[in-house]
Amino acid sequence: MNDFSPDFEKCRALLEKNREKFGKFSTLLFQFNARFNLTAITDPLEVEGKHFLDSLAGEELFMQGAKVAEVGSGAGFPSIPLMIAREDLFFTLIESTQKKCEFLRTAVSLLGLHAEVLCKRAEDAGKDPGYREKYDVCCARAVAPMPTLAEYCLPFVRRGGLFLAYKGEKCEDGKRAFALLGGREEGTYRYELPEKMGGRTLVAVRKISPTPPKYPRGRGAERKDPIV
Repeated sequence: MNDFSPDFEKCRALLEKNREKFGKFSTLLFQFNARFNLTAITDPLEVEGKHFLDSLAGEELFMQGAKVAEVGSGAGFPSIPLMIAREDLFFTLIESTQKKCEFLRTAVSLLGLHAEVLCKRAEDAGKDPGYREKYDVCCARAVAPMPTLAEYCLPFVRRGGLFLAYKGEKCEDGKRAFALLGGREEGTYRYELPEKMGGRTLVAVRKISPTPPKYPRGRGAERKDPIV
């Protein structure tokens, strides 16, 4: 995985192959955005580049048939573009805001995606035996600083699985948090989106041992007192 870099030609090909579904998703996103403020990006070309292509940038890191948890799903990035392009993936979309869950359920139904929507805080779901360490991959996009994000996400990942963090151009160090939570960083991949739409970072963390039972701590400790 050390030589990974996004193949945007392949990403564009996946987008074009599924243009009808991506078009339906765009329409739905703009409709709900008028009421729910799901995204500040409303130009169709920027939505394609900054949302769709960025979501697909990590597509090759999701193993075939993976069971995936997404923390803080919000408007469905990267999960919905990935599910449109990869019918073999199954997602649990974890989102605590009811109106965003309504949008996600509508999108899953309209597009016929393989997903369930869990309207619950990540720190609560991460302690639930039905979800804890049950997933091949847990991903999140721009939800929180890395140490906080790791505490939310790594409890969902089975041993041998991956935590994938989609971040901006700059990315906080999370190595101490990864180690305490049972993970080991495999790579930090920096890339530029097409059409000069900005720099991004994708961090891959391998789960090598069980997360200690005390994590996630809950009651907001992940944000107020992050592991640094």
